[in-house]
Amino acid sequence: MQRFLLYCFVVGELNAKERVELFRNNKLNLKEMNGRAFTKFAIELTAWYSITFIAYFLRLEWEVITLSKDIFVLATGLLPFKATLILSYGMHKMSWRYAVISDFKAIAMAIATYLVVFMTAGFFIRESMLLPMTVPFIEAFLSIILFVSIRLSSRFVLRERKVIDYYKKRNQDDRRVLILGAGESGTLIAKEMQRHFEMGLIPVGFLDDAAGKQNQRILGLPVLGNLSKMPHVVREKAIDEVIIAMPSEAGDVIRRVVEEARKAKVQFRTIPGIYDLISGKISIQQIRNVQVEDLLRRNPVKLDTSRIGAYIRGRRILVTGAGGSIGSEIVRQVCRFKPASVILLGRGENSIFEAMREFRSTFPDITFEIKICDVRDIHTLEQVFKDHQPEVVFHAAAHKHVYLMEKNPSQAIFNNIGGTRNLATLSLDYGVNYFVNISTDKAVNPTSIMGASKRIAENVILQAASKAKDDQVFVSVRFGNVLGSRGSVVPIFKDQISKGGPITVTDPDMIRYFMTIPEASQLVLQAGALNMNGAVFVLDMGEPVKIVDMARDLIRLSGFEPDKDIKVVFTGKIEGEKLYEELLTSEEGTEMTQHDKIMIARKNGLIDDFERKLDLLFDAANSDDKMSIKQMIHEIVPTYSGYDSKADKSGGNLKVSR
Repeated sequence: MQRFLLYCFVVGELNAKERVELFRNNKLNLKEMNGRAFTKFAIELTAWYSITFIAYFLRLEWEVITLSKDIFVLATGLLPFKATLILSYGMHKMSWRYAVISDFKAIAMAIATYLVVFMTAGFFIRESMLLPMTVPFIEAFLSIILFVSIRLSSRFVLRERKVIDYYKKRNQDDRRVLILGAGESGTLIAKEMQRHFEMGLIPVGFLDDAAGKQNQRILGLPVLGNLSKMPHVVREKAIDEVIIAMPSEAGDVIRRVVEEARKAKVQFRTIPGIYDLISGKISIQQIRNVQVEDLLRRNPVKLDTSRIGAYIRGRRILVTGAGGSIGSEIVRQVCRFKPASVILLGRGENSIFEAMREFRSTFPDITFEIKICDVRDIHTLEQVFKDHQPEVVFHAAAHKHVYLMEKNPSQAIFNNIGGTRNLATLSLDYGVNYFVNISTDKAVNPTSIMGASKRIAENVILQAASKAKDDQVFVSVRFGNVLGSRGSVVPIFKDQISKGGPITVTDPDMIRYFMTIPEASQLVLQAGALNMNGAVFVLDMGEPVKIVDMARDLIRLSGFEPDKDIKVVFTGKIEGEKLYEELLTSEEGTEMTQHDKIMIARKNGLIDDFERKLDLLFDAANSDDKMSIKQMIHEIVPTYSGYDSKADKSGGNLKVSR
């Protein structure tokens, strides 16, 4: 067969010189084909050869019998040209199973070329044989159907063979899986299970609340009803495991599903929420246990990516605290918008090292600069600004532990306020275009030194904004607790559960606002894009959550019963802690922005003699006099309630002249 095809090619219309050239550049060298490519070539050429006879039959019906000799000569004469087109357009190298748009474009070009040549030749041979001018068009149409059908049928056959192999090779240890969510995520997970039978997961069907999906079949699997039917389906289909494939659903839906799964006594797992899917790709390896973050998940925030990209793309970005939970997530989100470079600045070398390894692996096309530096060290900071000329600064470095800062107040002043002042000063001097300061809800009516230090840091940024040039924007973004951050309650609770309990909660009425790290980081980027110099932005934190309820949820997700297997113990409030946090002071109020999840606090302005009082605060910190520090904080932030002037009989070592 190979010799015959080679002969057909050699005796074609090409002259000797052209044939030698084609063989030389290997474009049409049949001898260099591998077995699979030659098989594809032979099948497609044979099928295309037969199309000429079919086209004549459709046009002339049984009259073709009397013209069979002429048709045979014509079809055989066209064979070398068809072979040339298949080889020239690389149709024999195309994957049938994974055909893409570019493949179909090449096929269309080959058929169009054939049609033009066939019709042109028809004008010269019509006198010697019968050639209706509709025959070339019929053949072209049938050829398109032929090549598309070959690829689609190949995909179908191979997929069915894979499914058959999947069911043949499964064993008694395989787990029957019910997928909750028949959307894109659920479909991808089911496809992954069918492809990777070695994982031992057998997809049985889907559940989905969408009315249009009921009684449908997806990938050969039935949609067995809505989510409320889970207990019934679990029993009827002998389900071993439920997988929640609804990354965009809010936490209340996930909570309802988890509760139903617990009642049905079936194992349940999930895929990450939409905020965690930075790449947008879902795979079977991402299936994990349900976490408390999933139960508090909110509807995805709609970001104005064009505005974010406008101030991130192609620019040099500095992120302080880049090894921390918030700082590292800001880096991940920033990298989505293709910055020119990212400067990872942090004090802890180990966390920066781990972050660097992750980022260089995940974002190989982005340049990362590593700087081990304390934000209190203005001389090293200035060298960073000189060397790298950052255009956008995200300031996430801070001391955040309320209790530790109560015991070490000087460090809160030096780091949270002094570090912010250093960065703001250098950003003004070196023409930084955007400066975004990360603040906290603990800065509102602060009871703790940590919260008060962050409120003063907001004022430092407000002062910098008043000195900014027209092309500079200085803002602060205030939000509550982030789940999974270092020092948050969730890791502490998990550690306590792993040790058999008890879980310690300070007060049964303690409530907090919570947000996932990716969501908070995305909104931080969005706030920077609003171009409102001097603003203090307040993120919509949703509904506050009782800490004790979160603790009990975490106990249940760990497979235990609260107060039965794991006890919850109340220990009382610690120094500087509130029962509830506020996002605004009563006198501030809010105004809406262009984004429904971001509000702006009305400005109160700076206090008189802000600079002088700030210097006095640093004098108090240098003397490490806790009472003087508190006195000066109260002078700068009158709503700070951690200072009791009546209790301070000595008035501290530092007196403020009024």
